[in-house]
Amino acid sequence: MITRSLSRIGLSTRPAATPISRSLRGLDWLNFFVANFQTGFGPFISVYLTGVGWTQGAIGTALSAGTVAAMVGQVPAGALVDAMRSKRAAAAAAIVAIIASALLIALWPSFLLIALAEILHAFASSVLGPAIAALSLALVGRAAFGERLGRNARYLAIGNAFAAGLMGTFGYYIGDRAIFLLTAALGIPALAAIGMIHEPDLARPKLPPTTAPMAKSEGAGGSWRFLSDRRLLAYSACVSLFQIANAAMLPIAAGMVTKRAGSEASLVIAACIVAPQIVTAIISPWAGRAAEGWGRRPILLLGFGALPIRGMLFAGITDPYLMILIQLLDGLSAAALGVLTPLIVADITDGSGHYTTCLGIVGLAIGGGATLSTTAAGLVADRFGSAATFLSLAAAGLCATLLVGTLMPETRPAASKGACTRSE
Repeated sequence: MITRSLSRIGLSTRPAATPISRSLRGLDWLNFFVANFQTGFGPFISVYLTGVGWTQGAIGTALSAGTVAAMVGQVPAGALVDAMRSKRAAAAAAIVAIIASALLIALWPSFLLIALAEILHAFASSVLGPAIAALSLALVGRAAFGERLGRNARYLAIGNAFAAGLMGTFGYYIGDRAIFLLTAALGIPALAAIGMIHEPDLARPKLPPTTAPMAKSEGAGGSWRFLSDRRLLAYSACVSLFQIANAAMLPIAAGMVTKRAGSEASLVIAACIVAPQIVTAIISPWAGRAAEGWGRRPILLLGFGALPIRGMLFAGITDPYLMILIQLLDGLSAAALGVLTPLIVADITDGSGHYTTCLGIVGLAIGGGATLSTTAAGLVADRFGSAATFLSLAAAGLCATLLVGTLMPETRPAASKGACTRSE
């Protein structure tokens, strides 16, 4: 049923003619179902906790427990995935932990247990993202990685949109608690999708950074040179500032919607999630191809530049239904960063054997920005109101865009530039 529906919009994969194509189809479905159950941990938490009497400050503090855990756990989680022989096992264990955290939220919404669930979810997600990126790289190799990331982002976006609509319906007709029970249930088909990925397909000789042998001439220390790479430092600073502006934007908007939309809040929040996912699903494959053809920087500037515009529009518009249209800009940012973050990390670490460790370092920068964002924005919203909060977030987003323009170098390999020139 889902396959037929996706085929109508050109997203279904053809029947597997070879084992590798079956594994690639499994990766498609893994991205789809991971997006399904991860959607429950988005702004629906704010709606749920607001509905049971939590303040914006309390919600921000509880969510920050998760972002602190994500910040602390990113590098160890990435190193763990690098060290594990089976990336499939790493992904499966992370999914089981996320299922457990969803059940905690649904059944025991006390401050301590919500914070515990957020911490568990944060560390599991720190493992899951790099594991999926490593699986993708191992299956398709370095040359096709940009296009594969675009496909991953498309399936993630479709999964997010599907789950947001489903969860919004559950919240409206059954109650917000049901959203998190559904979230736990959606982890089961994600585990089944992992089973479709064959381990032998991951061992094909494509020399992905996670498995590429270290050059003997570099020695043990050479493989860690990426830690002082200017590109890594610059990108980490850019995405950290981006998250300071971005992480709290939709949760604050969700709190506003809950107060103004009444019983329809879950449906409006669902629409705020679905709208950008449609944009992301449409443009992510293009973003992957454009990043190989034009370079990384132009696509980054496009994604970063949408953020301050979104913040200023949120500050000036109070109609919850118009907020759905504003959220379309989030789809542009999500497509750009969703494709480019693992691609830029692959550029930086090519051949080092530390791909997911470096992803963890970038994730640490993202987590640090998100922690500051959710904590500070929640407190500012309680004291000065939502409009002032959105203007502050927009200013941070503008600074992030300027930082990309002035500090971030191009990371596209010279070989890709030559290939693109010849193809033209």
